[in-house]
Amino acid sequence: MDYNVRSATIYDVDVIMRIYEEARAFMRLSGNSSQWTGGYPSEDLICDDISRHQMYICENEEGNAVGVFVLAEGEDPTYREIDGCWPDHEPYVTIHRMGGVSECRGVADTVLRFALSRHERVRADTHKDNIPMRRWLESRGFGYCGIIRVADGSPRLAYATKRHASVSEEP
Repeated sequence: MDYNVRSATIYDVDVIMRIYEEARAFMRLSGNSSQWTGGYPSEDLICDDISRHQMYICENEEGNAVGVFVLAEGEDPTYREIDGCWPDHEPYVTIHRMGGVSECRGVADTVLRFALSRHERVRADTHKDNIPMRRWLESRGFGYCGIIRVADGSPRLAYATKRHASVSEEP
């Protein structure tokens, strides 16, 4: 399934918060109890992402929001230092804070298609306990590059698209 992608607006904050709450619940059910804690991502962060024009909404055919994500262009400061190695030092975009409603499959593939339609190189990171995200990244042509540290200093597994990323239907 492919969803429509549009820029988020300040009027979307409530639905974005609801989708993130559902994503947090999915993480907990998947054994990931340590990522996105303490109210992360916060409403202030979401508003900042919207003001930077990097927050997007995935909508189904009825126009209902089924997924959200940040697509950040330019260098990500937390990616400057890595315990490992990036495949190259060319410009890239970064997928951050991706979440979707549980009954809608294919949101992540829509996000990747959207990112690849804007840039050849895509990076992402995730918590070591986020097994579903790690499996998805690896199955879609991302290669593991090493460990980065996010703003609070905690480690994340970092990935980058290989030369030819693929987006197929979810397994």
